[in-house]
Amino acid sequence: MQAYVLIQTDLGRVGEVVTEMQGLPGIVRADTVTGPYDIVALLEQPTLEELGRQVVEGIQVIDGVTRTLTCPLGAFPHP
Repeated sequence: MQAYVLIQTDLGRVGEVVTEMQGLPGIVRADTVTGPYDIVALLEQPTLEELGRQVVEGIQVIDGVTRTLTCPLGAFPHP
């Protein structure tokens, strides 16, 4: 299961957050972007439940993270 996670950070904290995220399991990549979100991360976990746990217990607890939006890929069957 993969998902893009859009992450907002406190002003000036993007670099710190990306550095800390790189040490987390399941982070395929994390890129800084411009716009309403500061970081777009690609996560990979065996199940949707584990992916959600990674976001809540791994990313949202990083000091400087203010908001996340998780966008699962392939979570629902195509018609």
